[in-house]
Amino acid sequence: MSKPLNVLFLSSEVDPFAKTGGLADVSSALPQAIKELGHEIRIMMPRYRFISERRFKLHDIIRLKEIPVSVGKETELGNVKSSFISNLKEKVQVYFLDNANYFGRDGIYQSPVGRKDYKDNDERFIFFCRGVLETLKRLGWQPDIIHCNDWQTGLVPAYLKSLYSNDPFLKPIKTVFTIHNMAYQGAFPADSFPKSGLPKNFYQVDGVEAYGKFNFLKAGLFYSDAITTVSQKYAEEISTSEEYGAGLSGLLSRRKKDLHGILNGIDYHVWNPATDDLIYRKYDAKSLDAKPDNKRALTGRFNLPFNETTPVIGAISRLVEQKGFDLVLEIFDELMKMGFQFVLLGDGDKSTEKAFESLHKKYPEQVGVFFGFDKELAHLIEAGSDLFVMPSRYEPCGLNQMYSMRYGTIPVVRATGGLDDTVEDHAGSGKGTGFKFANYDAKDLLKALQHAHKVFQQPEEWKKVMRNGMAKDFSWEHSARQYVNLYKELLKQ
Repeated sequence: MSKPLNVLFLSSEVDPFAKTGGLADVSSALPQAIKELGHEIRIMMPRYRFISERRFKLHDIIRLKEIPVSVGKETELGNVKSSFISNLKEKVQVYFLDNANYFGRDGIYQSPVGRKDYKDNDERFIFFCRGVLETLKRLGWQPDIIHCNDWQTGLVPAYLKSLYSNDPFLKPIKTVFTIHNMAYQGAFPADSFPKSGLPKNFYQVDGVEAYGKFNFLKAGLFYSDAITTVSQKYAEEISTSEEYGAGLSGLLSRRKKDLHGILNGIDYHVWNPATDDLIYRKYDAKSLDAKPDNKRALTGRFNLPFNETTPVIGAISRLVEQKGFDLVLEIFDELMKMGFQFVLLGDGDKSTEKAFESLHKKYPEQVGVFFGFDKELAHLIEAGSDLFVMPSRYEPCGLNQMYSMRYGTIPVVRATGGLDDTVEDHAGSGKGTGFKFANYDAKDLLKALQHAHKVFQQPEEWKKVMRNGMAKDFSWEHSARQYVNLYKELLKQ
């Protein structure tokens, strides 16, 4: 094997320390998979107040007042603590950049009360991005690659190309920037820009400005050495469509040779029905007769009557416009007439929550809802449902369709982004791993569910589709190798 790489992985959320969605899962599992391939990888994230020193055994690496970071005209002081994440094979060191003014709060990006973004999110992540580079110099650990994730880390490539471009310690470092969702860009008013300390000429169209705003995501896209996103289809969509590219498709199109679609994996240490302690009864592709016991436990959890021949549709999602639940609501009465049961775990838009709460009251024996997040219930929904619905407007990668296939729960998805890349449409004769529909249209979703309902009435055909999905390999190792190959290519340039 060639010389191991040194990689610093930056993220604003990492499971199990802080999580709002799939970014945290990726930021935990991918570094561990890269470590398993023999490379030295470390993670850095903010230390939010709710990350318990005692629970996670945090210890000081660089004490308070040792890291001065300029934010506008002010100098904020930071310190660094450390812990580890580990799977059965590897331990990965995690650094926490700590500053009570910016991160000593109960939320990650917004206050849990009122759910409004913090007004100083620009300053918070300016501090984080500059603080990361100052921390590296004090640690004396030089990565070959800094792998940035989403807008919260987008200024790092810009700093390396400007304020730190002549720093002998930082100058050799290459950057990779991963887009997890183009819709979240970290766009701030123009008067935020001077706080960054970046050169004035960076605030232009060929730089960090977009539509009159200081755009952190654009900084990452413009100044990084390579760009990745989390599926091949999404890479194509965001570089060719203004809608998918959220206003930045032109830049992505110009950087197409540097844009790589690398599908997310899933962590089979966590998501495996044969070893999952959070489900009612373990099973695998050879013991599918045990899966209905999980269905019985799931319907019982929601106080719904159990009938093995009644198909249960599961959904676990943020209830936001992107996820397509307006389509589900439009056809819901039809689904009930067809005899489906429907269970939902999620939260978000209050009007969507109210709509599902009303449907639960209207169909008390067919509909179960839980607003919030419950890890054990998430696993039980994957194990106990027959179908899993993801009718997204767009979906960079999606993880739940891959979890579902692993659990023999057949996904019904819109053919977009990673959903299209991972699910093979059922074509009869035991072919396919799920059911897809192309247009963002409630009638098309209904047709896909009608097709699924018909196949559900054919137990042998249904089991073939279940087993097809369970046989798929979505482990992180394949993705990790692609990232390592990309890192190595960058270092040759």
